[in-house]
Amino acid sequence: MVKIYGHRGAAGTHPENTMISFEEARRAGADGIELDVQLTSDGEVVIIHDESLDRTTNGSGFVKDKCLKELQKFDASNKFSHLYGETEIPTLQELIDWLRGNSLLCNIELKNSKFFYPGMEEKVIKLVREARLEDRIILSSFNHYSIVLCKKIAEEIEIAPLYRDGLHMPWAYARSLGAGAIHPDIKAVPNEIIRASIEAGVAVRPYTVNKEKDIENLLAVGCSAIITDFPAKVVLMRDQFFNKNSNVNADIGGIGSRLKNT
Repeated sequence: MVKIYGHRGAAGTHPENTMISFEEARRAGADGIELDVQLTSDGEVVIIHDESLDRTTNGSGFVKDKCLKELQKFDASNKFSHLYGETEIPTLQELIDWLRGNSLLCNIELKNSKFFYPGMEEKVIKLVREARLEDRIILSSFNHYSIVLCKKIAEEIEIAPLYRDGLHMPWAYARSLGAGAIHPDIKAVPNEIIRASIEAGVAVRPYTVNKEKDIENLLAVGCSAIITDFPAKVVLMRDQFFNKNSNVNADIGGIGSRLKNT
């Protein structure tokens, strides 16, 4: 069955990349969550998408220039503060402690294309290994050198390249990196690429899939997973799709049995 990952938790309805958002994705029945990590000035791994604090918090400046204590003073509730109140930028350690209490899969995106954050790969992998979550984690990045390094450090953890533009035979490229999946922009992955990748044994998890027509298409083509801002809606659509198709198959099977008996 197609797996559903909540993009930055449930970013369409809750403050992105916060514990409130991750908990909503879990409550909605998502199979997993997607999140972004960067390093603070004192070397802590924190969960936030933008390199700058300006869009998602009431702070300003770059994440890399602030220590953890400074960052934790900022409100990360963004446009949802009137609904859920104030909330902090979480650490990856906090998220991993939370993952221990559930069975969610987790895609950790390393945000190291603009700022390289030397040592971030090792820090993330150390936290994952300490919690023994290797089989539930996917490490992805637009910086493909970074995920290759991750694979060298931790062969047991899955990696997946992120990309925005068309890529020729992406399944072959993924294999060349040691990756078991690709994470393309939904606009860069036509159905024939999805089918060919899955046939080659490479999972396909497009992002960020919010339009109903795109969701319906990915369900119909049998895509490996969908990364969406609205996990509650997409989980419902997926369940309805598979229930409908299982009922159709059951009806066809029943008709076949009756025909054999006539």
